[in-house]
This record gives sequence, C-alpha cells and structure tokens, in this order.
Amino acid sequence: MCRNIRPLFNFDPPASSEEVQAASLQFVRKLSGYAKPSRANQVSFDRAVDEVAAAVQDLLDSLVTHAPARNREAEAEKARNRARRRFERHTG
Repeated sequence: MCRNIRPLFNFDPPASSEEVQAASLQFVRKLSGYAKPSRANQVSFDRAVDEVAAAVQDLLDSLVTHAPARNREAEAEKARNRARRRFERHTG
C-alpha cells in the first residue's frame, strides 16, 4: 500500500473532501504509474481521480462503527514515532 494514502474513516472531524481527493490522486498515480500524466492521458487520469474520490466518499459515508472517533493529532504523533523508529533502525 502507498505510504502516502492514510486511513480516512472514523476521525473527528471527518475526512475533508480535500483529503479524499488527495488520497484518490495518490491511488490513481500508483495504479497508472504516472506522477503526472501526458496531455494525451490527462482527461482519463483526471476522470479516474474523480471517480475514485466519489467511490471513496460513498464508502466513508456508508461505513458504520461503534468505536470512538480517532484523534488526528494522536494518530499523527503515532505515525511520527513509527517513522522515527524506522529511521533509527536504518541509520544505526
């Protein structure tokens, strides 16, 4: 899975449309192999991003959980700690 794609479900506040769009863009980039498509592929690429974003938003809107919403800052701190430990392992 792309490290840049983050979970978007069950956060307070809920994921914004910008976050959904950014995750969708990363997903389409990964699948297509293009960081930036050529002009010939731009329309198809953009349409795919929009369609993925719509599907993601539908998914997020339909999911149900009884778990308490996660705190964005606490989750970000956990991610920073994981990255720090990973970096320390590689630098000795």
